[in-house]
Amino acid sequence: MKVLNTLKRFVATCLVALTCTQMSVAGVVVNDTLKSEVLQSDIPFCVYLPDGFNRNAEQTFPVLYLLHGLTDNERAWTDKGQMERVADDLMRSGESRKMVIVMPCAGGQDIHKVWNGYFNMPGWNYEDFFFNELMPTVEKKYRARNTREWRAIAGLSMGGGGSVGYALRHPETFCACYAMSAWLGSNKQLQHAQQNNKSKFFYLQTAVDSLAATRVLTNATADERKNIGNVAWFLDCGDDDFLLDQSLECYQTMRRLRIPAQFRVRDGNHNWEYWHTALRICLPFVSRNMGYNNY
Repeated sequence: MKVLNTLKRFVATCLVALTCTQMSVAGVVVNDTLKSEVLQSDIPFCVYLPDGFNRNAEQTFPVLYLLHGLTDNERAWTDKGQMERVADDLMRSGESRKMVIVMPCAGGQDIHKVWNGYFNMPGWNYEDFFFNELMPTVEKKYRARNTREWRAIAGLSMGGGGSVGYALRHPETFCACYAMSAWLGSNKQLQHAQQNNKSKFFYLQTAVDSLAATRVLTNATADERKNIGNVAWFLDCGDDDFLLDQSLECYQTMRRLRIPAQFRVRDGNHNWEYWHTALRICLPFVSRNMGYNNY
């Protein structure tokens, strides 16, 4: 009996120690706002700061820009995608580097009356805001390493298309791109946007079409394709996702142009269950491709 009680106490002590260790390795999400001169608006964003961020004021960290999808906002990845828990788990296990993760707002629920999108549009020059205001401000304030080899981008759906579009046209800025269920061009299910050219969604659809990934790749010069090939690419889409063909077409175009890329079709649809699991692949992938000055 004494042996049994001793064993129980030992197991309980181990469980408590394990729990305390897990709790001690945890990041924090900060809510912030940037007053944008470009957009003439206050743009909210969230920043995940890894465990240990506040222990050394001189330490800098790699940075991942993580973009949300259509109708969502800066809270989507934390509230729906459990980003904080995934990041804590992967950084605790060593599968991911400790990094700053930036999640900016680029949309809202009413797609016809609220601006959504990561590209420049009449009245919404979001891409200018992203590169000229958001990145310099965030990287200085939150001690992110502001060089290409330590900066990556990822996103889902509209954000997946945004991440691909940014990395294709700014390969000197990002070392890696991970696109989930990416909206990469025109889609018949979205053509109803053309019926009302006063809708903000119309301008979004037009911007996405004009910057379609396959078009950018096909029209790129030999030097541009070489630079694009220096980015580590990963396209990830579910087998039941209505945007699957766009990721497939993008990957096939990259293969034809001899641009190295990874492409995964996994069981799943266009939903948070899929993107939650995708994030567990994304963070180790971008981590493995950081720190190399190959541009």
